[in-house]
Amino acid sequence: MKKAFICLVACMLGLFSSCKPDDINDDNNNGTPTPDEPAAFFYEQCLFKPGDYGSKNWRIPALVCLPDGSLLAVCDKRKYNETDLPEDIDIVARRSEDKGRTWTEPVTIVEGQGVKKGYGDAALVVADNGDVVCAFVGGNGLWASTESDPQRSYICRSTDGGRTWGTPTDITSQLWGSQASNPACRNYKSSFFGSGNGLRLTRGEHAGRIMFVAAMCRWNANVLDNFVVYSDDNGHTWNVSAKAFSAGDEAKLVELVDGRVLLSVRRSGARGYNISTDGGQTWGTQGLWNEMKTNACNGDMIRFSATDKGAEKNILLHSIPNSMNRENVSIFLSYDEGTTWQDPVSLFKGPSVYSSLTILNDGTIGAFVEKNPSGACELWYMNFSMQWLIEQQQAATKQQ
Repeated sequence: MKKAFICLVACMLGLFSSCKPDDINDDNNNGTPTPDEPAAFFYEQCLFKPGDYGSKNWRIPALVCLPDGSLLAVCDKRKYNETDLPEDIDIVARRSEDKGRTWTEPVTIVEGQGVKKGYGDAALVVADNGDVVCAFVGGNGLWASTESDPQRSYICRSTDGGRTWGTPTDITSQLWGSQASNPACRNYKSSFFGSGNGLRLTRGEHAGRIMFVAAMCRWNANVLDNFVVYSDDNGHTWNVSAKAFSAGDEAKLVELVDGRVLLSVRRSGARGYNISTDGGQTWGTQGLWNEMKTNACNGDMIRFSATDKGAEKNILLHSIPNSMNRENVSIFLSYDEGTTWQDPVSLFKGPSVYSSLTILNDGTIGAFVEKNPSGACELWYMNFSMQWLIEQQQAATKQQ
């Protein structure tokens, strides 16, 4: 009855595109621990599903918590089918100011204008000056791209927390092709950003640097290599690192407490990784996490806590399907700065694909997850506590 009442009120206020009791799952009322309630909680709500806002499909979640505590959820509005670019795709955003319990109507960041004129695969980072920087691509698609007819890379920014967005800036020529600033990137024919979270460094001489990972396609083969795209002026000009991972794909970054940068790379089987000691400009020897064997899929990697910020433990979180199929999106935890990963906790055991993570200002965890329970993709916001993760780990251990 409680879930039905919450959903009914939300529908009356027009806060959800379509709403029924099953669209909200709240194991602890509004998901906020109080003295009378347990610290462990899990809450979820469907933000987009097929047919909402006149779109047949939705994909590619990105989620970030802004400095004022607001949440910004961004995704692809795949208006006519679920296919990637070069289809006609918009990128849209919704905001929440109450930890994800209610959301604004979608705002269009950039609108597709037809086949080969669409946009997609957004990644987000909050710059030092408070701007939200959104990186994405558009055009004729990754595999058909050439230097004369490229899939283009764009940067768009919001100065008001995602309420409104400026005109996208085309940075393609800075990243790859004959005019690329990094000569190593001149032998590539296409690029796209790993959707979800970018990274802003907070430690050491490169503090304030913002970073995204690009997957670039070689001229002579459909093989992707990873390079880090970084900016030291809040995203106005861009540089490209040395190659970070060979034969990679979508990838994510996290800053370690000693100032190094850790890269996690999509692969089929053991997940790939590498480490930079100079703010992402050069990279070491790539390796594999054999304890994280998964489907070739995009996920997210973020920091939950850091001892140099007053926490008792260093904890990293990594979302990814815990399966060789696209199912069972789970959270892996690392207590040793990404050296090893352990005790994955399932967020959704059914068919599920991409995901994005953020830490809310109250210290709880937010996730934006693709569920595919009936084949078509739904995008769900989830909010849960670290205590919930720990209790789920403990329960799983007892069953082993």
